[in-house]
Amino acid sequence: MSEDIGAPGGADTTRPVHGGPVRSVHGGPVRSAGGDPVKPAGGGSVGPAGGRTAGQVGARPVGAAGGRRELWPAVAGGRREIRILAADDHSLLRGALCELLDLHDGLTVVAQAGDGPSAVALAAEHQPDIVLLDVEMPGPGPLQTVRALRERAPQARIVVLTMHDDARLIESLLKAGTSAYLHKEVDREILVSAIRSAMAGGKTTFLPRPVPPSGPHPLTDRERELMTLVAEGLSNRQIGTRLGIAEGTVKRHLRNVFDKLGAASRLDAVNRLREFEPF
Repeated sequence: MSEDIGAPGGADTTRPVHGGPVRSVHGGPVRSAGGDPVKPAGGGSVGPAGGRTAGQVGARPVGAAGGRRELWPAVAGGRREIRILAADDHSLLRGALCELLDLHDGLTVVAQAGDGPSAVALAAEHQPDIVLLDVEMPGPGPLQTVRALRERAPQARIVVLTMHDDARLIESLLKAGTSAYLHKEVDREILVSAIRSAMAGGKTTFLPRPVPPSGPHPLTDRERELMTLVAEGLSNRQIGTRLGIAEGTVKRHLRNVFDKLGAASRLDAVNRLREFEPF
């Protein structure tokens, strides 16, 4: 019952935490609490953070009549909506993360926070299904924030998404009741799968091994045309209008671009494309 958890560059390890298996992932499949593979949604990766802010940003309550929210409201196709609170003090990356999650059916960001106390207050207000939590934010510290979240929003699963890969911190946060510990270099598909796995009672850790660059990733002419408009700061709707295509088609093109470039957001995709080839 006592072994290392996902030390950087080391071997994959697992240990039971709070009755559920920890699945340590280094580019492999994410599995649910029962051991079955969890089907990922989309592709790509989540990159390093930038920018800084604090407090509540863009909270969107999802409620039912009488002030009580319906747990897991139904969405199209009969699946259940997963309501997410995103907490990260880097405003640029927090916004990109929310934009990325919005590309996936059944995931809805109901509130955003830029520090630990705001995350706890918003979790108490919105009672989300998932809290995506960065550990390096203004506030009392990650352990105290996790404990406060579990007290104020006991039904929420906490998914840590951070740049830190300290084995002792990972173990302490998993023992404190978090459902997943993911490095911010995690693939987009693993992030989404870890969220869904957390809702099923699973536990996931991910610490990446360094991967050398593999050269340029060419885009189609349409994708390059779309990314030129993205670089100009146009929204999906504006891009669709300019190119004469539906907004949903713009989103599909963006997912393909993210997959090809290993990007986590529009800004990340623009920067990565500029590294590989001018446009």
